[in-house]
Amino acid sequence: MRPGGKTEPTWRWSGIWRTPLRIWPAVLVALAVAVVPLALAAPAAAATGTFAYVTNRESDNVSVIDTATNTVVDTITVGDGPVDVAVTPDGTRAYVANIGSDNVSVIDTATNTVVDTITVGDTPAGIAVAPDGSRAYVANIGSDNVSVIDTATNTVVDTVSVVDPFALAVSPDSSIVYVTRDVDPGEVVVIDAATNTVIDTITVGTFPEGVAFAPDGARAYVTNNDDDDVSVIDTATNTVVDTVTVGDGPLGVAVSPDSSRVYVANFSASSVSVIDAATNAVIATPAVGAVPFDVAVTPDGGHVYVTNRNDDNVSVINTATNTVTGTVTIGDGPHGLAVATVFATSTADCPAGSEITGGGFEISGPAPDDLVSKPVDDSWQVSLVNQSEESITFTPYAVCATDTP
Repeated sequence: MRPGGKTEPTWRWSGIWRTPLRIWPAVLVALAVAVVPLALAAPAAAATGTFAYVTNRESDNVSVIDTATNTVVDTITVGDGPVDVAVTPDGTRAYVANIGSDNVSVIDTATNTVVDTITVGDTPAGIAVAPDGSRAYVANIGSDNVSVIDTATNTVVDTVSVVDPFALAVSPDSSIVYVTRDVDPGEVVVIDAATNTVIDTITVGTFPEGVAFAPDGARAYVTNNDDDDVSVIDTATNTVVDTVTVGDGPLGVAVSPDSSRVYVANFSASSVSVIDAATNAVIATPAVGAVPFDVAVTPDGGHVYVTNRNDDNVSVINTATNTVTGTVTIGDGPHGLAVATVFATSTADCPAGSEITGGGFEISGPAPDDLVSKPVDDSWQVSLVNQSEESITFTPYAVCATDTP
């Protein structure tokens, strides 16, 4: 960035095929139930829950903070000078831009290990993942371009020319990418994600650095570092419709899940400006640590996490009171930040030659904090989060049908 450069779950697997059930003869199908039990331990032994991933530029690693306890539960070594991080929407992968080694580290969030490394352009300063999970975009400020990564294969599939790219954000429908150009006068370059071509430019303030879309897609917010303000963009027209004065040296920006609040990290003022998105007025300015770089909101909107570069820690803000309620010590020179929910997942598969017609699960233990049960291809998949002190055992099952002679 310009002002400073910017335990696994316990798995018990056993496939069980119950005796096939035959339903009404006119249907001419046989049904079977596939069952796969999974024991999910309490958080001390299982990497499920909501976590903050923080890139520590000076110590070349990523700190993983459990937001339920505000403690560091893991530290992951990545490339040289990690400065930004983005997590896939399903929470399974974290992508880390390493500005010193010109690559991206891919972290498996279930095991907190690096599972791939992707070479990109020179001096990658920012990274964003599309909400549909299909692409990651990397701003390479040293080679004046944006790398487009296919997340299914972790390969660069295209490169888009953008001079002095710095930060990126992808629209909620994954159709548009906004890229800030860290120059004077400042611009936001608009990329069509379907064609990977530049289709528009938006004039904003001086040295724009952070950018974020509102989850409802109506607005985007850009921090202008030298002007101490935020440009509010109408995404339907790609025009600036308002400018909000904030603290000194705004950098990172994030929007609440309900699109009602905007949070801005003020690098030079060591504070966070809280903007009411309905009025575009600053309604609170909590003080945080020294030289705050980035900011992220938890999925439930209850807390905001802020990286403080010079204090080597993260401030935790309660959004109900806009006060700092916790501080977490992490690695050296924290820069980028992302918060995401990580699920434990188990799948019951149908055998070859059959089709899934339904499914579900059996569960014992405390109620999970979050749960998703759905068909995926010819399987039934159950994913859940356990943040309680007790273990949960859940058993997905798939109801499968085959034609009978």
